[in-house]
Amino acid sequence: MRLKSPFKLIIFLLMSFSVLAQDSIVQVIDTAEVYKKYREDQFYLGVTFNLLTNKPKEMEQNGFSGGIHFGFIRDMPINKQRNLSIGMGGGLSMNTYNQNLFVGETTSEESIFDIIDSSTDYDKNWLSTYIVEVPIQLRWRTSTATNYKFWRIYTGLQLGYVYAYKFHFEETGNQVTQTDVPEFNKYRMGLTFSFGYDTFNFYFYYNLNPFFNGDAQLNGSPIEINSLKLGLMFYIL
Repeated sequence: MRLKSPFKLIIFLLMSFSVLAQDSIVQVIDTAEVYKKYREDQFYLGVTFNLLTNKPKEMEQNGFSGGIHFGFIRDMPINKQRNLSIGMGGGLSMNTYNQNLFVGETTSEESIFDIIDSSTDYDKNWLSTYIVEVPIQLRWRTSTATNYKFWRIYTGLQLGYVYAYKFHFEETGNQVTQTDVPEFNKYRMGLTFSFGYDTFNFYFYYNLNPFFNGDAQLNGSPIEINSLKLGLMFYIL
């Protein structure tokens, strides 16, 4: 384009500057909006090694006991920097516990709790649980709206409901499976703590209420076992 006068040249330059300035303002506003709406909504996937705590003296774990956990957490920032938030979500958890506590029932459908001693030759004895979980977390991180690799510390309470479970005993020529034990506590409540950098995070869970209610007895004493889970948690944006 050919400009025939200085006046027209000045007008052209002013218009060009105005367009560039508007673009810059829009960019600043867009960036501000990104920071204003920034959250750490995340899918999570975890693997754990499951330990039983508060076991009766004769009770032992044997073999590998593990868990798989996955779900989604909604992030709700509570400060201006948006690096401190409350997280709440939902997920599923599948766990196994290999141990020597036999759970069966009499012909009158009363529960039996007994320790399988070392002289008994058996193949399997385990408990499996399938849990719907609701994690509630206080979350701190060093992330920003444009930085996806950061340090994090998440801690909180996890509520759960065991929608399915199985006690399974197996020996040569005999199998016992229990899926309806009145003394088994289906509700779970535990404390969680995870920390790490980027995707990989160490994870700890401690169950606050026991697996059984007070009616579950072993040699006249209540069975008050609960669980401690140690493992890795992967957070995916």
